[in-house]
Amino acid sequence: MEISQDDLTRLIEEVRELRSRVERLERILNVAASKHPSTDAASSSPTSPEIDGARSERLSARSAPLLLAPKAGPDLEARIGSHWLNRLGIAAFLTAVSYFLKFAFDNNWIGPPTRVAIGLSAGLGVVLWSERFRRGGYQIFSYSLKAVGIGALYLSLWASFQIYHLLSSGVVFSSMVVVTASACGLALAEDAEVLAWFAIAGGFSTPVLLSTGENREIALFSYLVLLDLGILALMALKPWRRILFLGWGGTGILFASWYVEFYDRAQLPPTFTFATSFFVIFALGAWLGTSREGAGGISGATLAVLNALTYFVQCYIMLMAVNRHSMAELTFLVAGAYLLLARLGQRSRASSAAVSLGRIHLVLAFAFVTIAIAIRLDNYWVTLGWFLEAGLLLFLPRRWRSDDRIVFAALATVLGIFRLLLIDTFAPAHLLCNMRICVHAAAIALSAALARNAAKGKNTRARNLGRLAAVVMNALALRALCLEVSDYYSKQLVSIHNLTVDEAGPGAQQVRAIEIARGFTYSALGMAYGGILMVIGFWRGSAFIRWQALVVVALATGKIFVYDTSQLDRLYRILSFSALGILLLAISFAYQRNWLRFASTNASSVQPEPEP
Repeated sequence: MEISQDDLTRLIEEVRELRSRVERLERILNVAASKHPSTDAASSSPTSPEIDGARSERLSARSAPLLLAPKAGPDLEARIGSHWLNRLGIAAFLTAVSYFLKFAFDNNWIGPPTRVAIGLSAGLGVVLWSERFRRGGYQIFSYSLKAVGIGALYLSLWASFQIYHLLSSGVVFSSMVVVTASACGLALAEDAEVLAWFAIAGGFSTPVLLSTGENREIALFSYLVLLDLGILALMALKPWRRILFLGWGGTGILFASWYVEFYDRAQLPPTFTFATSFFVIFALGAWLGTSREGAGGISGATLAVLNALTYFVQCYIMLMAVNRHSMAELTFLVAGAYLLLARLGQRSRASSAAVSLGRIHLVLAFAFVTIAIAIRLDNYWVTLGWFLEAGLLLFLPRRWRSDDRIVFAALATVLGIFRLLLIDTFAPAHLLCNMRICVHAAAIALSAALARNAAKGKNTRARNLGRLAAVVMNALALRALCLEVSDYYSKQLVSIHNLTVDEAGPGAQQVRAIEIARGFTYSALGMAYGGILMVIGFWRGSAFIRWQALVVVALATGKIFVYDTSQLDRLYRILSFSALGILLLAISFAYQRNWLRFASTNASSVQPEPEP
């Protein structure tokens, strides 16, 4: 649990007050002992309870006014007096000083070198003066004065370069770096995160204050790399996780501002190198922030995701216009880096925050592999790549497995199935032996593997997901077969050249015959598939498979009674109803034979009829 600076200040004041009370009590007791020198001798002799009680009562009466003194609490009055009046006073004083200096500048009382010298002296003096208040226990007031002093130093150095042109950019830049480093040193020495914030904010303001409108990419980004490494060093010494967000945000803003104004394709190598350097620094910073004992995991996980997303967007914008294959290879490399970080986090067995960050690294690795497949491949090859990714996750060696692998495999399978159903296009030249059947077969195999893995789960949710995967598997199989039937008859329709003849012509009769045969084939396919499912359900003793078979048979039955009766010719109607009748009688006979011993498991079930 973090203790704010206000709470720490109040605690110190209360300890100081208690110490003064104890000293006053000790003085009172010493005075009483000097007035009664025989007390020590008398104390060795037995005394009556009445005397002890009277003595205790007198002591309590003397010390009661001290012990019952009101204790200062964190009420609104104290907060207003110690905090807000402090800030308002500083603002009022600085306003007065600024008005006086402006008046003096307008009347040329003070020259430019003297103005800069006054600003530097005032800033340094305020910083040194603040130490007196810190030693007196007024930390918040001391930090406020330090912030004013540091700001005065930055502004004075900026004015010496941008307004008065007294110093060169190199001298001013070096001076600002010294101010930033000194402020960080103060933050470490006084264990004050707020000073680190001021120092880092000033460090990121330095390039903006000294900007001349010229493109100095190497100098700018080299400085940012050094500043970010300094933030990383602060993180290694102190658990100040929030300064990482300040560093990431400042770096991102300066990088984006430079990119919009100056970037062109000729600057790709150095820009990509610096972007990668920033990515590595903050990836290590997120890991370092959560590996420390007691550090929370939300900040590290959030920074890891933001850093990965920012780097991917930067590289995508720069590389996709040049070479998409290079972008795909880079994405694979980033996924491998996150997988390595996840493995290191699992082996370290550090805090729970580090374990959570390791799971985030696994998610990022999976996401980057999935994205890389989509970038590198085209059309249905993307779907096959996602199915291959899911298969590798399901059948990894035991030492590489984790509890999340089934979830990732399921996500990759779902993505592939959605792409198969909504995006992929096929133009098969042959029936059955084509890429469409291959992609559907991969989806069916993965669905079956997911159903098998989920069936081994001990909770109800896992088993329900396994049942859903089994339903998806059968639906995909039926879809693949129906598409093959559709293509078979579509090719026959295409072979008929005269499709626009009169309805009574021979071409129209051929079209009608093909459509009737196609409708009957759909019905036959549904009945055959339902019958096969029913056989498998009886063989495996699975009620779930038998229920799926009953649903498929019910759909085929509805189509026969609703569509085939009115659309098919007499011969096809006879065949449809005959096949349906045989199938339904066979299923009914299987149930009546009690092959699954329903009567032995449920006494209230219907008894089988005697054999004829």
